[in-house]
Amino acid sequence: MIELEGVPELIDPVMVAAFEGWNDAGDAASTAVAHLDREWKGEVFAALDAEDYYDFQVNRPTVFMEAGVRKITWPTTRLSVVRVGGEKPRDLVLVRGIEPSMRWRSFCNELLGFAHELGVELVVVLGALLGDTPHTRPVPISGTTSDPDLARRMDLEETKYEGPTGIVGVLQEACTHAGVPAVSLWAAVPHYVSQPPNPKATLALLNRLEDLIDVRIPLGELPEDARAWQVGVDQLAAEDSEVAEYVQSLEEARDTAELPEASGEAIAREFERYLRRRDGGGPTAPGGHATDGGDGPPYLRDNPGGRTRPPKPSKPGTDDEDPSED
Repeated sequence: MIELEGVPELIDPVMVAAFEGWNDAGDAASTAVAHLDREWKGEVFAALDAEDYYDFQVNRPTVFMEAGVRKITWPTTRLSVVRVGGEKPRDLVLVRGIEPSMRWRSFCNELLGFAHELGVELVVVLGALLGDTPHTRPVPISGTTSDPDLARRMDLEETKYEGPTGIVGVLQEACTHAGVPAVSLWAAVPHYVSQPPNPKATLALLNRLEDLIDVRIPLGELPEDARAWQVGVDQLAAEDSEVAEYVQSLEEARDTAELPEASGEAIAREFERYLRRRDGGGPTAPGGHATDGGDGPPYLRDNPGGRTRPPKPSKPGTDDEDPSED
């Protein structure tokens, strides 16, 4: 039974989800949801039972010390609610977790149960895949849906993908069968620099999400982190002539492919985003969060950690590439 005590009636709620693992190259998608949660001070109001969905030999719990007491963090999926302030406030239900090890249909049904109880109007699932894209160019973001009407209204692609899928694809299809509008946003991460973090891909996902759901997202230090990441990868790639030559070939292929699109609508979209941010004097400050309470029980806590410097790019032709999907 789903109980949502302490969560008030929400305003035009949108569920935004991301899952660590197969669908999260460079941790770009999960980091995007973590950024939203951090910037808008989200508080966890629910967590799925870890024993129902996770193999602890694959995703092991971790032990930490708090005030001299040993505690355990269990791998799971958590939900929080944040309220985005401004002239037209709305609420975001943030879902952040690890791709489950088992019982995927039950996992999706439980998330859809929360969506139904909260009156969610749209589900947006973020993902990131490895691709033949140069780190020196804008990150390609594709938006897909299984709903032809939604594809037309929101300028999205109707998904035609066939092949292995992850929890992102399964959740999107579960939404479709349940009659819940659902969209997937995918960032393409260079396969030769696939190790996390990838702030440039995270930033690109947030920019596309901002356009999709019409909210102003505070970006904090992400733009500067993205620039520093690119400079760092530039320097590392320059140290290896084979990598530098390979990046140049990707740049030439990308530029040639995009020449017909380098006008009109694409430029207009970028200019409109610039004007919105300039006229607003920066992102709108949050109008508070939609939940009350403290930090929650220890098993809901996230683990600290994460790298701040980009890793050295792997050589072209290595076997570090994951399968990708739309």
